[in-house]
Amino acid sequence: MLLEVNNLQKWYPVKGGIFGEKKFVKALNGVSFTLEPGKTLGLVGESGCGKSTLAKTIMHLQEPTDGNYLINDIDITALKGKKLRDMRTQFQMIFQDPYSSLNPKISIANMLDEILYLHSNLTKPERKKESINLLKMVGLNSEHINRYPHQFSGGQRQRIGIARALAVKPKLIIADEPVSALDVSVQAQIINLLKDIQNKTKISYLFIAHDLAVVEHICDRIMVMYLGKIVEEGPAEELCSNPSHPYTKALLSAIPTINKDKKDRIVLQGDVPSPINIPSGCSFHTRCQFADDKCANETPILQESNKKEHRVACFKF
Repeated sequence: MLLEVNNLQKWYPVKGGIFGEKKFVKALNGVSFTLEPGKTLGLVGESGCGKSTLAKTIMHLQEPTDGNYLINDIDITALKGKKLRDMRTQFQMIFQDPYSSLNPKISIANMLDEILYLHSNLTKPERKKESINLLKMVGLNSEHINRYPHQFSGGQRQRIGIARALAVKPKLIIADEPVSALDVSVQAQIINLLKDIQNKTKISYLFIAHDLAVVEHICDRIMVMYLGKIVEEGPAEELCSNPSHPYTKALLSAIPTINKDKKDRIVLQGDVPSPINIPSGCSFHTRCQFADDKCANETPILQESNKKEHRVACFKF
């Protein structure tokens, strides 16, 4: 198994009064999953459900409150200093905003050369050749190498971000909503590019998005997150065509379609509860039309459903 996440938690303390009860924003509240080599795992959910927090925690950009995660059987949460820096070559990240994730004062040539200088034994001419190869891999030309980020479009900048992530030949790339800031036509180009790269390199992706239609197109499996927990997980085609959890059904019903036979959209009642005061029992019961007393008092466990390789945290499936 390439990536194994075990009961990962990330709680942020909330400042209160001197004598007030200590409270936490429970951004991640016990997340567990695995990702196989050469596969793409999608993660979807509403804004604020904990998707980006999960990405940053796995990237070790912030320390988890509890739990751990392993890459190639190595516990990343236990690594520090040089050992962590050396291990970072195995997992990289593509950020959401291509406009802010690149340094505007550094040319593409210098940016890629610095990465290769630090993480390879290549000579300067070899590093330049490898930088050009990276640009070609993501659909850019060799003449682009001496330009600066402001001289590129949004889609081209995201291609540069992908090239930067690929420079150290990682086994895992975490893509945090990599197409949400791009035009629809450009989104399709980036998605197809990521698939082509995966076919050539056998790299794995943890692909984070809020658009289930995009995730279904690129992913082998999909996880659905609500208030810091995974509520459903299964094969992409199966989950999208035959969802079990009421929250997943609501997300799928919101996808625009030209199919006249599609069922009416499911409109959830109320707002997403605060991650500071998560409801007891099933955290979704305050918005679920099927909820009963059991849902309000007992917490469902993410477990195998009656469908093959499909897990759901719901008493009603």
